[in-house]
Amino acid sequence: MNQTSTKSPGWKRGVQIGLGALAIILAIYAIVFPGVTLVTLVFILAIIFLVIGIERVISGIFIPHGSRWGTIGLGILVIILASIALTFPVATTVTLFLFLGFALLFAGIARIVQGFGDRMQKGWVRGFHIGVGILAVIFGGWIIVSPFFGAVLAGFIMAIILIIIGIEAISAGISGRDTRLTPPGFKR
Repeated sequence: MNQTSTKSPGWKRGVQIGLGALAIILAIYAIVFPGVTLVTLVFILAIIFLVIGIERVISGIFIPHGSRWGTIGLGILVIILASIALTFPVATTVTLFLFLGFALLFAGIARIVQGFGDRMQKGWVRGFHIGVGILAVIFGGWIIVSPFFGAVLAGFIMAIILIIIGIEAISAGISGRDTRLTPPGFKR
């Protein structure tokens, strides 16, 4: 693949810089208020699922197909669960992090067992499995004991990603270069 580069129009550069700055502002917000950030995301996701549930019920009622009652029933279930998440967004977030903590804990234990039990792997690979497993068990246990830690960690990771995206967008807008990958032999 070849990279071709052309000058971006001024409006696109302005949008890139503006969206990059917005991403950095949101990243700072996520660092300062990690719990609020994640509860807000849970709230937004619950609204999206509420709309999806309503759409499924309407689709089941008005569009004839073989799984009509299944579509309606599952749509109602999505509406109920989304409504619970909207009513109790903090409890939903804590519950979500508890589930993630247990998943991380069990994944870590599986890695440790694999590291000790898989005699076919080289020693450094087994050691890597054991090390990653121990880290997963530590973080999973920490999240289970304190879901707030999980929220802070997730908020911090999201903030770092937003900062990187923001810097990349701002630098693309400032440089004005629109870089695209093109297959070999392809002419624009």
